[in-house]
Amino acid sequence: MHDNREIEQLRPARNVLDPDVPYHFMHEHEPDREGRTRRVNTIFLTGKECAFKCLMCDLWKNTLPGTTPPGSILKQIDHSLERLPDADVVKLYNSSNFFDPKAVPPSDYAGIVERLRGYERVIVENHPKLSGKACVEFNKQLSGTLEIAMGLETIHPDVLPKLNKQMTAEDFRSAAKFLTSNGIDVRTFILLNPPYLKGKTENVNWAVKAVEFAFESGAQCCSVIATRAGNGIMDKLHLQGLYTTPGLDDLEEAFERSLNLKRGRVFVDTWEIDFLSSCPHCFEARKQRLNAMNANQKNYPEVSCSYCDTHA
Repeated sequence: MHDNREIEQLRPARNVLDPDVPYHFMHEHEPDREGRTRRVNTIFLTGKECAFKCLMCDLWKNTLPGTTPPGSILKQIDHSLERLPDADVVKLYNSSNFFDPKAVPPSDYAGIVERLRGYERVIVENHPKLSGKACVEFNKQLSGTLEIAMGLETIHPDVLPKLNKQMTAEDFRSAAKFLTSNGIDVRTFILLNPPYLKGKTENVNWAVKAVEFAFESGAQCCSVIATRAGNGIMDKLHLQGLYTTPGLDDLEEAFERSLNLKRGRVFVDTWEIDFLSSCPHCFEARKQRLNAMNANQKNYPEVSCSYCDTHA
């Protein structure tokens, strides 16, 4: 087991950020549960690092080492929305927990709510153990629906405790049921190839099992993310043979099988997934297929490649 101290000691340098400027923002499209394409403004807020030092996380690279200054979140939202087009949905992702008062000052809530009037859905990130009454009160102030994205990661009984996430699968289930019973929607992050889980078949199977568990717990949406190295501790585990980089075919299979469950929306994260591919000839076509599956929530014919014999 690796504790906070060891995880932090192995980290590379943190990026230096302006607390009044988001570290990234973008406009994208995503289907809703009725299959309608919704316009989405995603803002990656700059704020305090997450209090939970998850083993596989590299999101801390774009966070502040201290408490988020009051008012800075409002400035970041203003900065982004002035440059983004109109949208139906807004995601406020802060690489931390929205309902950690040191990450998003409660004194900013009223200003956030005012700036987001007109959005039909507001999506934020939060840890299951911080998903309580504050979420319910914030939801009451919004003009649209609140959706909370929580990392489940895996339900493997031996692997989840080793991720230093400081929660159990039952903690996730309890939080999801609390939120949905209070009119708050839930989406879930699932890891493909978390550390300590070996074998292609095992990794894909456990990713699909986690998707099933999330839907059974009340989530309406799951996002499958390929685990990557680069945060220090993950590189060490890779050298020790305790973490294996997934292949693009693993991500494809996990996505296809999860879509076939037909329990809710499933997405895969296609951001910088070139590290999954060993063939430059078919990568773009395969990535485009995944993006089309994200957009339309159905499987498409596999891409064939004569160079690497993929699906030949």
